[in-house]
Amino acid sequence: MANPQDTRHRLILMRHAKSDWNSGAGPDHARPLNARGRRDAPRVAQALLALGWAPVHVHTSDAQRTLETWSLMAAELPEVSIQSTRHLYHGDLDALCREAPAWPEGTVLALGHNPGWEEAVSELTGIPTSLTTANAALLEGTGATWAAALQGTWRLVDVLRPKSLQ
Repeated sequence: MANPQDTRHRLILMRHAKSDWNSGAGPDHARPLNARGRRDAPRVAQALLALGWAPVHVHTSDAQRTLETWSLMAAELPEVSIQSTRHLYHGDLDALCREAPAWPEGTVLALGHNPGWEEAVSELTGIPTSLTTANAALLEGTGATWAAALQGTWRLVDVLRPKSLQ
């Protein structure tokens, strides 16, 4: 039986959109999106909005490709708070747990990288899940706080994949 103090939490774990390996941008951290990435990011945002999964807060890696992914998504979504951090650059579930206490109530979008995000989805849900670029795993969990919820088991509601969006 669920604790009456538990709150339902919704977490979107999204991998950045497709990056441009031939950009000449220098280090990995500075790599921008390619044309497909710039096309896919707003499409995922539109799908989140249509499904009622618009985030109230975005927590993103500070890499160029994640910040650019969010910038393109933000144009399609209601205004939300955003925080970028180096901790999510190639972060994983442990990084999410360190960041979660600062998250507000409501749906949170964590925008990051693989392999950490695939591993986090699998650890939270018990379901091995592939997240290619611009894929967004929609998760639901419960707990009195975000930190408590991330210690529990989550339900994988869906995975949005740009190739399957209209």
